[in-house]
Amino acid sequence: MKQRNVGATGEVVGAVGLGGLALSSTYHPTNDEDALALMRRAFDIGVTHLDTADAYGKGHNERLFGKAIGSRRDSVYLATKFGQLFTAEGKRIVNGRPEYVMAACDASLQRLGCDSIDLYYLHRVDPDVPVEETVGAMAGLVSAGKVRHIGLTEAAPATVRRAHATHPLAAIQVEYSLWTRFPEDELLGLCGDLGIGFVAYSPLGRGFLSGTIKAVGDLSEGDRRHDHPRFSGESIEKNVELLEALQDVAVVHGVAPAQIALAWVLASGERILPIPSTSTIAHLEENVAAAEVELTAEEVEMLGAVFDPDAVTGDRYPPAALNKVQL
Repeated sequence: MKQRNVGATGEVVGAVGLGGLALSSTYHPTNDEDALALMRRAFDIGVTHLDTADAYGKGHNERLFGKAIGSRRDSVYLATKFGQLFTAEGKRIVNGRPEYVMAACDASLQRLGCDSIDLYYLHRVDPDVPVEETVGAMAGLVSAGKVRHIGLTEAAPATVRRAHATHPLAAIQVEYSLWTRFPEDELLGLCGDLGIGFVAYSPLGRGFLSGTIKAVGDLSEGDRRHDHPRFSGESIEKNVELLEALQDVAVVHGVAPAQIALAWVLASGERILPIPSTSTIAHLEENVAAAEVELTAEEVEMLGAVFDPDAVTGDRYPPAALNKVQL
């Protein structure tokens, strides 16, 4: 697979990584045997950038990753996140208090079964704690040898600047795809200016850009996308109209629409590292192969125009989650 740099760290990873979210029954039921088989296949076809979080499956995802990695630890770049918690009632809370940072890291290391984490993110910025305090505690993890690099997830440009001034950030992880374009306003340029890597999560629009979800009925019962405004009945009917252009380009290249969507993200900047998540080996192989798809400049521009932010209907998160991002 083609390789890309992780910001200014000197680390190099496969251009397409693997996010773990879909492997812990987030969208539909999964089982560990199939998930482990998928991850081992990912290693075999060149995936080296792995991304998980302590919030995914309440620790299940990290344990799964640790089991899959095993003796391959030195050949992968392992990222995880902390700070996003859920109460027994399912309420989302954020904890960026300095005294929590060390405990969260130690718990992740135990679940992952390793001595250090390559990239440790604050999953969401805590509005009640100055980011300098949280990042200062994360820098302590670097000094202790428990973490090699640190980053932030879903942080606003001003927050990124403050954090980076406290301790160099290796990467920012933010949602970015054809139908989620707000990072283009400032974040992408800022990352370039500061030498920070840009990790794009949900680069396939939570599966929508694969072209396989065209109505609410295509989502299984319990799928959390039912709560996302873009997948509601009225919104998805309008958003599906955008897929025709994606399908047309896919036909020209003889590949799947999802591969075109990923190729578009990769073509949007050498600093961008997409981490699509999937629970099927077929889709994993499709995603990795997208690194070889070369779009023309005209195709990149045309798709960007079709998926103009004003053309996309619905917010990217439900209200309770939306107020936790871009702080």
